[in-house]
Amino acid sequence: MRLSALFIRLIVFAAAGFLSVAAARTTVSVVEERSVIAVQETLVDQGYEWAAVLGDGLQVILEGEAPTEAVRFRAISDAGGMVDASRVIDNLSVADSAIIQPPQFAIEILRNDSGVSLIGLIPTTTDREALARRITGIADGLPVTDLLEVADYPTPPNWRAAVNYALRSLEVLNKSKISVTSDRVSVNAISDSPEEKRRFEVALARNRPDGVRVAVEISAPRPVISPFTTRFILDEEGARFDACAVDTEEALSQIMAAASEAGFQGRANCILALGAPSRTWGEAVAQSIAAIDNLGGGTITISDTDVTLIAPAGTGQATFDNIVGRLENSLPDAFALTAELPDLPSDTPEELPQFTATLSPEGEVQFRGRVPDDITNTVVENFASARFPQRNITMGTRVAEGLPSGWSVRVLAGIEALSELSNGAVIVEPENMIVRGNTGNETASASVSRLLIEKLGQTADFEIDITYVKELDPIAGLPTPEECIAQIIAVTEGRKITFDPGSADLTIDTQPVVDDIAEILKKCGDLRIRVSGFTDSQGREVMNQQLSQDRADAVLTALRARRVPVSTFESIGFGEENPIADNDTEDGREANRRIEFSLIQPEPPAEDISILDELAADVTDDAATEEATPDADDSAAESE
Repeated sequence: MRLSALFIRLIVFAAAGFLSVAAARTTVSVVEERSVIAVQETLVDQGYEWAAVLGDGLQVILEGEAPTEAVRFRAISDAGGMVDASRVIDNLSVADSAIIQPPQFAIEILRNDSGVSLIGLIPTTTDREALARRITGIADGLPVTDLLEVADYPTPPNWRAAVNYALRSLEVLNKSKISVTSDRVSVNAISDSPEEKRRFEVALARNRPDGVRVAVEISAPRPVISPFTTRFILDEEGARFDACAVDTEEALSQIMAAASEAGFQGRANCILALGAPSRTWGEAVAQSIAAIDNLGGGTITISDTDVTLIAPAGTGQATFDNIVGRLENSLPDAFALTAELPDLPSDTPEELPQFTATLSPEGEVQFRGRVPDDITNTVVENFASARFPQRNITMGTRVAEGLPSGWSVRVLAGIEALSELSNGAVIVEPENMIVRGNTGNETASASVSRLLIEKLGQTADFEIDITYVKELDPIAGLPTPEECIAQIIAVTEGRKITFDPGSADLTIDTQPVVDDIAEILKKCGDLRIRVSGFTDSQGREVMNQQLSQDRADAVLTALRARRVPVSTFESIGFGEENPIADNDTEDGREANRRIEFSLIQPEPPAEDISILDELAADVTDDAATEEATPDADDSAAESE
């Protein structure tokens, strides 16, 4: 049976339609699958594992919870980079925002001749009126610009200690910029001289609070040194500088290179200062040091443009002439050389007049030896009183005739040199002066050397043996709070603080003990100290508590009378609490009647757990879980 032509055509059209639909569906499926795969790979590469990618025809649907709105937007943008952006359907949600972190409280304080200005953010719990009164007092009549804002968030730990330290620093520093946060105080200031800079550093170091990092940078103008002096010695004891002044870093490098060639080791306390007589100062000093190195020893003194070379005794005349001649011709034009070749010492010793000045560690000053007349003796005593105020001075000098010319000048110069030391001795002889001792000033040797050159002349012979002792340095030797308490305990262990029976009156024997404690506390700065009073168990508990309180107050009053800053101290009477011995024996009761000193430890901030805090903890835990990837393991392995 033959099919009609019309039926055949219908079948062909139907088959073509079916094939078209099948091809279209297949094409859509392929495009959909490839789009989903491309977008998914991109999001995974970018670290968006939380995002799910679905396909719906040509549309790409993004689902999931983004941690932040910014991350959600980046994920959509990355997906739009792989397929047409119009095909991307955003079904993403954003996680609830974590608890807003409190702002960083900070204050910037500027003080100068125009007044004091403050800007920053402080907690609402801050007493603004008290802060304003304190700043106004520091400004001393100058205008105060207060641009501080407040925020209602908990006060950070150590915030009050940091602000208090900043205000104490502001009281000392007239030209300063102080930055305060809860864990760090940065102080930048200008001083008028190196001496003032050192005083500022000592004051700030004494008030340094616990738990707060402190950065102090105090600038001072370069000192002006006159005469501008460098003195270098090379002998059997080695190479060393008695004084060293430089005008530039380049000059310092030249000098240190020459000194190293001559055998100098260690660090030279060269002072970068003003007053150099020539731009070629470094070259002149370096050549002079090289000359005595070639001589095998000697002393070279460069004071302004005068160069004095003293060769070792016994140096050959030809060698001396050769080296001195080369130095004289190579020195820069501004410098003039004087060279001396000492004779060998005589075998027959002769008795020489001598003057000796000593300064003991306890501050006792003694003078022994010869002076030319009574007037000089009186001048020596008066000069010593001016140089050593509030010291016990013992005069053991005697008037003698026939002393060398200039003896009085040498004696006074020796006393002035001794005043640069913490303890030591000076021996004055006609042809030599010896200065020995200890000091807490790293530049004391250079100061003494310049002083003696100025007073006695460049050709003067003197020996300096001054040792820097860290414990004597007012900055480096500052004890820590724990060391201060340990020193007080050491004092009270050997000598107990005692009171008249049944009263809060200190006994006479206790006064020296309190004196020693006061001296320790004066060196420790402002500490938070608790003075605790204890009694035995005799009597009523209430009376014992009151008696212990009165005794603790009495100790605090005694320290205040000795000019100890006790504003940060507190006195507490504990009565018969915390016995350290048996109250049934007389010795035990005596041991329990005591005064104790201890540091007041800062209280940790109270942890107010709220619903918001719990939510914050949950968010933190979730974030930590999400970030725990194999990359973290790799990083840990690398750090190991």
